Amino acid sequence: MDELVTASQIEGAQIKIPATYMRGGTSKGVFFHLADLPIETQKVGQARDALLMRIIGSPDPYSKHIDGMGGATSSTSKVVILSKSDDPNFDVEYLFGQVSIDKAFIDWSGNCGNLSSAVGACAIHMGLIDSDKIPENGLFEVTIHQANIDKAIVTHVPISNGEVVEMGEFMLDGVAFPAAEIQVDFIEPAAGEGSMFPTGNVIDTLQVPGVGLVQATFINSGIPTIFIDAEAIGYHGTELQEDINNDEKALAMFESIRAYGAVKMGLIDGVEQAQTRQHTPKVAFVSPPKSYVTSSGQLIEDDDIDVLVRALSMGKLHHAMMGTAAVAIGSAASIPGTVVNRAAGGGERDSVVFGHPSGTLKVGAKAVYSQGPDGAKGWKIEKASMSRSARILMEGWVRVPVSG
Repeated sequence: MDELVTASQIEGAQIKIPATYMRGGTSKGVFFHLADLPIETQKVGQARDALLMRIIGSPDPYSKHIDGMGGATSSTSKVVILSKSDDPNFDVEYLFGQVSIDKAFIDWSGNCGNLSSAVGACAIHMGLIDSDKIPENGLFEVTIHQANIDKAIVTHVPISNGEVVEMGEFMLDGVAFPAAEIQVDFIEPAAGEGSMFPTGNVIDTLQVPGVGLVQATFINSGIPTIFIDAEAIGYHGTELQEDINNDEKALAMFESIRAYGAVKMGLIDGVEQAQTRQHTPKVAFVSPPKSYVTSSGQLIEDDDIDVLVRALSMGKLHHAMMGTAAVAIGSAASIPGTVVNRAAGGGERDSVVFGHPSGTLKVGAKAVYSQGPDGAKGWKIEKASMSRSARILMEGWVRVPVSG
């Protein structure tokens, strides 16, 4: 593009703002350089939220996002704001917003693990990283401060001739086309809000009206997540999106489990508050390995996986798996006694391969049992890692009506 991009510019009834539309893992979202946003939206507040919601096309009572950049699913209704980090330990600051589709709010309470894989490449694209730091060839470790949860992430971005490599042969289940592999490391991903096990237990009993008593693991690693046994709620763990998302009674049950679990985790004070905190916690159900056919028709044999996991995001069953939930799965699987660990066969492990609606994913998590600064002993996740891919889909400007 020949035009110099300096700031948003008023053109008639709309403003235009520099933006990059990116896929990261099995999600995609609109990425912004903080300095490119209108001055009044460069800080947290209603003006920023209103602008970003209008860009995505929310709230949309039709749940289609026809008049915006969103894709009307939890995986595609996302925004990211990047800026150069003032902390010498990090290259870039990363803020993530999960935009509600039909309601007027953005949930800033957690991270998106899938889009995390795109942050390093996008930061390079936006010029947020000094060019003299980027190698001519090889893997470049981009250190990222995840501002929502105050955590460190490292992405290993492939570089060739000083440029980010996007194309490659790496296939990620849930993404139709191959791309270059990007390893994502989540450093000490637990305790974004409190301890890794908020109740102090690796397994608890949760009372849910209309459901009864269910055993659950409440874990805060990657993202706050509630894990329950599939059989306990009448499922096999092999379900696909249409089996859950077309069943209003099932969706209401999962939302009830999520709301009461959120209270148990100390994330909200009452179940009514869950309506304004849709992004976290996640709720997932697990089962021992079984053979099943994915949404793309691929046969997954039971001996290909260690455990089956299905997870809901923003009130719907996810088409694959949220990256942060994958961190939670790997973390829980590595610790004896959790619902996930039991479904995976028990014992200690440093990685797990789980089956999701679109295929399989391997996630590594190094768990250690140690004594903390306060003298209390417990489990700690030093690092969780997985492979994703990312690609710029479009770059330029988004146009936003000045009002309405």
